[in-house]
Amino acid sequence: MQNLPSVGRRPTSIAARLIAVFTLLTAFLAGPAQAQLQLRIGGGNFQPMPIAIADFGGDPSLAGLVSGVVTNNLRRSGYFTPLEHGRFPEQPNFDAAPNFEKWRATGVQGLVTGRVVREAGRVKVEFRLWDVTSGQQMTGQQYGTDAANVRRTGHLISDAVYTKITGLGPWFDSRIAFVDETGPKENRRKRLMVMDQDGANVRAITSGEMSVVAPRYSPATQDIAFMAQANGHQPRVQMINLETGSRQALGNVDSMSASPRFSPDGRKIVMSVQQGGNADIVTMDLASKAQRSITNGMAIDTSPTYSPDGSQIAFESDRGGSQQVYVMGADGSNPHRITFGAGSASQPAFSPRGDLIAYTRQRNGGFAICVSKPDGSGERVLTEGFHNEGPTFAPNGQYVLFFRDPGGQGGGKLFMVDITGKVEQPVPTPAYASDPTWSPLLGGR
Repeated sequence: MQNLPSVGRRPTSIAARLIAVFTLLTAFLAGPAQAQLQLRIGGGNFQPMPIAIADFGGDPSLAGLVSGVVTNNLRRSGYFTPLEHGRFPEQPNFDAAPNFEKWRATGVQGLVTGRVVREAGRVKVEFRLWDVTSGQQMTGQQYGTDAANVRRTGHLISDAVYTKITGLGPWFDSRIAFVDETGPKENRRKRLMVMDQDGANVRAITSGEMSVVAPRYSPATQDIAFMAQANGHQPRVQMINLETGSRQALGNVDSMSASPRFSPDGRKIVMSVQQGGNADIVTMDLASKAQRSITNGMAIDTSPTYSPDGSQIAFESDRGGSQQVYVMGADGSNPHRITFGAGSASQPAFSPRGDLIAYTRQRNGGFAICVSKPDGSGERVLTEGFHNEGPTFAPNGQYVLFFRDPGGQGGGKLFMVDITGKVEQPVPTPAYASDPTWSPLLGGR
């Protein structure tokens, strides 16, 4: 293992972690105590941090790809403003300290330098994050991979920079599954697709032989659950494994099942199952296929979602006369309503941090994506307009992904908004898209 040397100072701390997809250990070099590069999110006067991502050195066919991914990721986060290349005062040497006086004159506070080289059939990717104000290195890291995976190192570098400066958790090294929609509005072909969180590496998971809606990633396995319907058949929950392609239907053949969600350990599915004219929340053990109803009443209960510790389930129900969000124990105990006020509320999604629930609120002809605490207090509107639906959280709980359908003969598009409501960005897809679900961090996936 080769650690990045500290340029112009003695390293004060080194910590190592293993990135399972790569063959090398990566080494973090923390900057000294006087390094103060930090971005505080929120507040009325929030401004993105000016930062520069220098052109990475080394192999020209790969270096520009990696630095471009980092630049695009940090810009899309809404928390950074990358400096345009035309304003770069120099092309820094990766093995030497930058000319901080020149970089300070551009107004940037952070500088990322890097290098990508081929070594014995492998690719080595290195980067450093510099605090321009103090002239100190904040962190440095090295990855080893093959050429086919080099783009992913850009996501890992983005996460390292983002977390070091903001103090928030990583999220760039993740994927998004969604429903790809093509064809005329009255006869849409709806396929399950997966892509990197920035819209790259799109691949189809289903062929379009049946319509797919409401996909959800497992937090612990390589599975996605979704509702599928073939012509002339009942809608039914299915599960597909992304590694093997194996696919299985879940639930009873004679009952319509919908809105599947995994338990935090990936061993159970919670879903809505039609019972006569009503719908109840049902859990299924994926090993034994044993089912258990945890709601049972004269209402339509649907869209269940586990809290990250598995102790609670949020769901939507019309038991009070209109669609609202309720929370209950994972065993169905103590169901209680948490959304009030004008309009209806639906499609709840727990944050991975457990501090918020996102949902769609419909009122006055509009659709808003909202968040509140799990007890219903502190409701905030993140974005509103016509037909915003389907919220799902990023792995760090800082962003909410959703789709927006303007109506007419067009179709939906994906967007993400941060939980302060100050940042909203489109998420590129090949065609119309709906029903997004954000994966956990890839890690060893």
